[in-house]
Amino acid sequence: MKEKIKLLLIVIVFLAAYYIPFEYLRVQSAIIESFNMVQDYARQHVLTCLIPAFFIAGAISVFVSQASVMKYFGAKANKILSYSVASVSGTILAVCSCTVLPLFAGIYKRGAGIGPATAFLYSGPAINVLAIILTARVLGLELGIARAVGAISFSIIIGLTMAFIYRKEELQKSADDKMFELESEEKRPLIKNAIYFFTLVLILIFAAWGKPSQPVGLWSFIYKIHWFVTGILLILLGVMLKQWFEKEELKIWIESTWTFTKQILPLLLGGVMVAGFLMGRPGMDNGIIPNRYVAMLVGGNSLWANLFASVSVALMYFATLTEIPILQGLMGSGMGKGPALALLLAGPSLSLPCIIVLLKIMGIKKMLVYVSLVVVMSTIVGMIYGRFF
Repeated sequence: MKEKIKLLLIVIVFLAAYYIPFEYLRVQSAIIESFNMVQDYARQHVLTCLIPAFFIAGAISVFVSQASVMKYFGAKANKILSYSVASVSGTILAVCSCTVLPLFAGIYKRGAGIGPATAFLYSGPAINVLAIILTARVLGLELGIARAVGAISFSIIIGLTMAFIYRKEELQKSADDKMFELESEEKRPLIKNAIYFFTLVLILIFAAWGKPSQPVGLWSFIYKIHWFVTGILLILLGVMLKQWFEKEELKIWIESTWTFTKQILPLLLGGVMVAGFLMGRPGMDNGIIPNRYVAMLVGGNSLWANLFASVSVALMYFATLTEIPILQGLMGSGMGKGPALALLLAGPSLSLPCIIVLLKIMGIKKMLVYVSLVVVMSTIVGMIYGRFF
């Protein structure tokens, strides 16, 4: 199978080299734009978002017992508790669709049920408090409220639907619960592990804190001090690691972090490059697909306009908060309010890099089901919203 995949890749590269009209200016600019997109992603997200996320994912796989994950997020977990926590995680983690992937991979591979895991996967980037506030201020109060209600509802509905579709697999997980009941006791008290993970999450939050496009009180103040706070948190983390952890544990943690990094990062960067080639960077018009075509196809509130908005945004990549000024420009060019909401509900949680990584983590069937649920639900809700507003 691997040799067939290698052959297929060789054939694809050959056909691309043979047929792509490199002499056209649009093609040349799209190729350059794909590298610009990767550079922007590396500068804005890899160091401040992805690396902390990889360390958290590695910590989950090493320091969180599988019994604990299955107790709170497994098939037998209390549904109200697990889905409530998963569905509002975005209010804590202001991350994009790519940054949430290592965290999702960590809890999913550790035994979390497909329902709570996908609820977390959607809500992580979708329920961003600052993004929702800015949406209400820039694009209108009703659109901000619709985005908040839709995102929270989507995370729960998508999680429950995934759990129902794969209920047989979840029942098998339930049957396997007993094998984790005899695990050895934790080396550290629960409170120490909780402080350790809380510190890692705070480092991710403050390191990734982006500059608000408009002054928004508290968020602007936090942005001014976010590196100072991050530095203090890193010092505290260093003290914890020295005092509470054994060298062998830290070595295993680094190895686990590296495993997630080498599995996910190359796929992400490849996906970002493809997205840059197709659509260009947000706010730019250098991709192979001109922006005017997108704006032309999302006017009104038809089924096609909402579906196109949901599908096309799944092939783009939006850094956190960048979707708001882009959407403001599209609405100024005639984009309907229904497709605008569809984009806000599908865009933060989906991107081409995200889809490529999910293919590896979940497999093609689960990935297609998840993506289809996000696209279809965004399309339907967009049409309903556009009909009334």
